[in-house]
Amino acid sequence: MKFFIDTANLAQIKEANELGILDGVTTNPSLMAKEGIKGEAAVMQHYKTICDMVDGDISAEVISTDFDGMIAEGKKLVQIHKNIVVKVPMIKDGIKAIKWFTDNGIRTNCTLVFSAGQAILAAKAGASYVSPFIGRIDDSGWDGMELIHQLRQIYSIQGYKTEILAASIRNPNHIIKCAEAGADVCTCPLDSILGLLKHPLTDIGLAKFLEDAKKFA
Repeated sequence: MKFFIDTANLAQIKEANELGILDGVTTNPSLMAKEGIKGEAAVMQHYKTICDMVDGDISAEVISTDFDGMIAEGKKLVQIHKNIVVKVPMIKDGIKAIKWFTDNGIRTNCTLVFSAGQAILAAKAGASYVSPFIGRIDDSGWDGMELIHQLRQIYSIQGYKTEILAASIRNPNHIIKCAEAGADVCTCPLDSILGLLKHPLTDIGLAKFLEDAKKFA
């Protein structure tokens, strides 16, 4: 399973990349705004900076909700860097745009996916990635991880090449469960990735090793 970091914060991207396990980055307008990145020129430059930092797929989201607008934005985004993947919302015109992008050799990430039906449409349109939002499904009272299991089964049976990119990750256990369920990619905040490092027995063991080492000093 590939690891993407879900942020527009350059310091967090740098820290995750220095771990040596980072495969890509996902961003969206909300994350850009959180970092104070406003205006088309600033956003485009920020994407360029991220692409220069990380050697992997970088999802850059369109903000238009109509077909023509999404196509126009996508064309601009892919000019930034060869690793840009155009992030498109799961709406009617979004599916049409994904099909157009696919036919024209442009990779896409279909975002805001909450059902198997939506994921099937995205795969049929040729999306490179489909992003089911695990945490938000859990928030609604349903089991987000069950959708990952369902998509893995459907995609395997049907032979769809679209990669399952688990999004809206809330904690380290979500990451582990996504790996068990067969997600191709997991995009998560930095704290969830770093949370995988932690275990109390590791801390206890390290403290014992260091204490014993003092005896030989």
